Amino acid sequence: MDQERYERGWQRLMEVDGEGGRRVVDSLRDIAPDLGRYVVEFAFGDIYGRPGLSLRQRQLVTVASLTSLGGCEPQLVVHLNAALNVGLEPGEIVEAIMHCVPYAGFPRVLNAVFAAKRVFEERAVSL
Repeated sequence: MDQERYERGWQRLMEVDGEGGRRVVDSLRDIAPDLGRYVVEFAFGDIYGRPGLSLRQRQLVTVASLTSLGGCEPQLVVHLNAALNVGLEPGEIVEAIMHCVPYAGFPRVLNAVFAAKRVFEERAVSL
């Protein structure tokens, strides 16, 4: 394992996802610890660490991607929290999700909006 890459990824994961990211990696330790390491090293150490996009922009892309994929609501919830963590406003998040309607369809967007509603309620944030 490249310890420097892992540490860089861990710091970015904590910055973006905080406790939610820690829970995801911890939940993989007993079944797929390498997958947790890949999330830290690759997704957060390599991809989230690239120049060119701010963390806010990266989270908008991530929320839109997960919305469009559909069936990713547990991961979407983690990234909706991350979007709030990096300073996105609830209205910006909802707009990004709604922008996916012509590309992903109403069912996926509705599922994402309801996931956002739950996250906003849990965090006591409003539009």
